[in-house]
Amino acid sequence: MTEDDALYRFRLRALALAAELGNVRAACRAMGIHPSTFYRWRAQVLRFGPEILRPRERRRPKMANQTSPFVEQRVLAFALGHPGFGPSRISAELRREKWGGIVLSANGVHRVLRRHGLNTRAKRLGLVAGYAAPPEPERRPPQPERHLQASRPGEMVQMDCFFIGRLSGAKGAVWQYPRSMSPRPTAGRSCTSPRATPRPATPPSSRVGWRSTSPPEGGPSSR
Repeated sequence: MTEDDALYRFRLRALALAAELGNVRAACRAMGIHPSTFYRWRAQVLRFGPEILRPRERRRPKMANQTSPFVEQRVLAFALGHPGFGPSRISAELRREKWGGIVLSANGVHRVLRRHGLNTRAKRLGLVAGYAAPPEPERRPPQPERHLQASRPGEMVQMDCFFIGRLSGAKGAVWQYPRSMSPRPTAGRSCTSPRATPRPATPPSSRVGWRSTSPPEGGPSSR
């Protein structure tokens, strides 16, 4: 619903409320309008129908000494053809016979340029430069990530991907794992994170402070 539709419904509601209450002043007091406005609306409805209450489009007033559209187009064309000229220079050039002998003051030229947003030299030069600039090159779509898989066990395959992670306990430090050679790739897997690979379990005997309980080769077991 637009503002015009809301205003049209408000006016119809004011007329309907006055008919329901039977009191024009009470209806006007409830709707917040003056009784003279209500009587003016009712007179228009009785004469032209309810559609007359719709808001009408307001057009800009056309003054008697307003510059004609033809002259405006000539001024704009000359200003864009010579963006470095000011209003005084444009007015003087348009008076010459080769440009049509158009008589328009410098203030009139300035008003025409201001009406179309070209009242400064920077705006005119910017518009001309925008049209004369070459088109920007088309951006290529990003290439998809390449994942190489091993076809045979034990084959040396270069992993063409990297991982970015964050170590536990590091504040703001981002670690990057560069491309590496995988000596034992697993068939059907590619670009797996090093942290996702399970580490082999360390036997208790290899820990610090523990002695080996396995007997030496070719000798009795020692306690």
